[in-house]
Amino acid sequence: MTETVFRNARIVLPEEVIEGSVRFDDGVITGIDAGASGVGEDFAGDYLIPGLVELHTDHLENHYRPRPGVYWNPLGALQAHDVQIAGSGITTVFDAVRIGSDPETPGMGDHVEVLIEAIEAGVADGRLRADHKIHLRCELPAHDVVDDFERFADVPLVRLASVMDHTPGQRQYQTVSKYIQYYKERMRFTDAEMDAYILERHAEQALYSDKHRKAILKRGLEAGIAFASHDDATEEHVRESVSDGVSIAEFPTTLIAAEKSHGAGLAVLMGAPNIVRRGSHSGNIAAADLAREGCLDVLSSDYVPAALIHAAFLLPSLADNISLPDAIRMVSATPAKAAHLADRGEIALGKRADLVRVRPHGEMPVVKGVWRQGHRVS
Repeated sequence: MTETVFRNARIVLPEEVIEGSVRFDDGVITGIDAGASGVGEDFAGDYLIPGLVELHTDHLENHYRPRPGVYWNPLGALQAHDVQIAGSGITTVFDAVRIGSDPETPGMGDHVEVLIEAIEAGVADGRLRADHKIHLRCELPAHDVVDDFERFADVPLVRLASVMDHTPGQRQYQTVSKYIQYYKERMRFTDAEMDAYILERHAEQALYSDKHRKAILKRGLEAGIAFASHDDATEEHVRESVSDGVSIAEFPTTLIAAEKSHGAGLAVLMGAPNIVRRGSHSGNIAAADLAREGCLDVLSSDYVPAALIHAAFLLPSLADNISLPDAIRMVSATPAKAAHLADRGEIALGKRADLVRVRPHGEMPVVKGVWRQGHRVS
C-alpha cells in the first residue's frame, strides 16, 4: 500500500482532541500532525477516532436464532451481523456465544459449534469487514458447560470467556420478581410452572455452579484466555473474581461491586444501551452513575451494535468528569488492553490503522467511513 493521509480532521487522541492529519501505510499509523495540510482526503472537520473494540455482543446469536425455534444459515447470520458491526464503527468484535444448555435451548454446544465454524470460515476467506474473535459466555449452573468449554477452549479465535450465573435471587436478578417478570412471559409459564422452574434453577446452582467455575477458570487461564466475571453484586463476588485471576468486571449490578472492582484493577464494563436509555433495563445500577463516580472503564454494545458509538459521544454530556477522549478510550484502548490486544485501540504511531470517520448530528454520531488496517470496510 502507498501512504494514505486524512486531513482537516478533529483527531481524538488518548488524552486530547487536535485538528490536523493522520498518515498510515501498510495498515499501520505512520504520522499524526497538527494544523492544516493540503495533502490527503479532506475530512471537513469530522472526527477521526480509533476503531471501536467490542468485547460482548449477543448480536450474532440474534441473527442465527431470529425467532424461537428458527435457526438461520450460520454464514448468512454472520455476514448480516458483520455488516452492522462494521457500519457501527466496530473494527474488532468478540462475538459472544453462550455455552451451557437450559430447558429453552438444549444441546447449546452443538449450536455454538456451528457458529464457531462459521466465524472461522469467514475469517479464513476474508469475507468479513471487522476482525472477529470469540467470547465464550459460560452459564455455570448448566450441567454440560464444562464439557462445552473443553470442546472450544483451544480454538485460536477464543480469546475471552465470562463466568456467569443467572440463578434467580442474586447478581443480575437480585429480586425474584424481576426474574419472573422476564421469564414468565418469555417462556409462557403458568404460576405453578414458573415456581417449578425457579426451584430447578436453584437446585442446579447448588449442584454445579461452584465446581464448574473452578474448572473453567483453571482450564481457560492455562489456555491464555482472558476472563470476565458477569453481574458481580457484592464485595465477596469481587474478592472471588480477583482471587480467580479475572481481569474484567462485566455488568456489575451495584455501586459497591463496581467501586471494589475498579479499585482492584479490574476493567469495569457496562452496557452502552444503559447509557443511551439512561438506565438499566433490569433495574440495576446506571452506567452513567458509575462514570460520575469514576469507576466505569469499558462500554459494550451488548444487544444494539450502534449503541457503542452513540454512548461514547453521549456520555460526556451525562458525566461532567468524562471528556470525549475519556469516553472514546472506553470503547477502544481500554477494552483492547483488557483483552490483551496491544496493537490497536488508539490513534498512535505504530498502532493498527483501525479508524472511523464520525460526523455528529445533534447527540447522534453518524459513521461516515470505517478502515481496518488501512483498508476501507464501510
